[in-house]
Amino acid sequence: MIFDRDKQFELEDQFLASYAVKSKNSKGRKHPESEDFMRTPFQKDRDRIIHSRSFRRLKMKTQVFVAHHGDHYRTRLTHTLEATQISRDIARSLGLNEDLAEAVTLAHDLGHTPFGHAGEEALNELLKPFELSFEHNEQSRRIVEELEQVYPDFHGLNLTHEVRQGLMKHQTPWDQKNNHFEGASLEAQVVNLSDEIAYNNHDVDDGLRSGLITENQLQNLPIWQAATEKVTQTYGEIKDQTIHRARTVSKMIGLMIQDLIEASNPEKNLICFSPQVATWNKELKDFLADNFYFHPEVLALSKRGQQIIQDLFANYHQSPNHLPKEDQQAISTGVPLEIVIKDYIAGMTDEFAEAERERITSL
Repeated sequence: MIFDRDKQFELEDQFLASYAVKSKNSKGRKHPESEDFMRTPFQKDRDRIIHSRSFRRLKMKTQVFVAHHGDHYRTRLTHTLEATQISRDIARSLGLNEDLAEAVTLAHDLGHTPFGHAGEEALNELLKPFELSFEHNEQSRRIVEELEQVYPDFHGLNLTHEVRQGLMKHQTPWDQKNNHFEGASLEAQVVNLSDEIAYNNHDVDDGLRSGLITENQLQNLPIWQAATEKVTQTYGEIKDQTIHRARTVSKMIGLMIQDLIEASNPEKNLICFSPQVATWNKELKDFLADNFYFHPEVLALSKRGQQIIQDLFANYHQSPNHLPKEDQQAISTGVPLEIVIKDYIAGMTDEFAEAERERITSL
């Protein structure tokens, strides 16, 4: 049997919950086009995202540490893949549309600047004098709707309404606005919390690996205590610290996923943790903010990244001829200079931004 698109529609009707977004009910695309014989609309979106230039650039964009700071630390790409795995697992367990959750998660960080949230903050401040702002969810949507240019008849990737809406309804505590979920699909809500589960826990792992935080510091956190207890019950005493850390972080992820699945109430359009785990999660976030994200070594890397972005912006604003020819052409057609600079810098990898700063300062 061939499981073509129509057969997959049938399977969704059979196996997805009534509150899931069904692929056959998609509101479609901004620019009408024929759908694929084999793939559902959301599967087609997923493939377009994965094959985009913006997705490839995530491999060299900062998560917490600058992307080439060390081989084993997360980058924006590995974070995206980890969050995607979590969102699929949760969506599957709740009877939601895995393909929609996957597509939104894969695209959710396309708009991130180099140098992580420090880069985002720097670019936002640089744009304020021009009555503009920068927010990575907005930029992710701009990328898939306008900046990716791989089709002859339209700009962007022409993703479905549901994926584009999911990018805006996916929010995190870092976001500067639109921080509510009114009207968000359950799948988009799953993406939001899957993202949070992924970065909270892998940031613990990276923090421990770097030596900037220690297991002793974590022992006062209820989520770490609960995970450690589960690990001991399963494996006994683990003397190797690397293995103990890996199993504990993995168990923290598992505890959060299980709690989210059990505590959510899809019938009331709510994806959430239980009150206890929501508190544990907040305590973990506060710990990371106090002890990791604002650690002097991380701040030094962040400030260096911000300075690079500031130097690039100032140079391009003063000398637009230093921009690529296609960007200069966009300016000549009426696109505001600051918008062009924003799009160009936001799309850079950490490594390219550093190299570009060296190039233009030597001109």
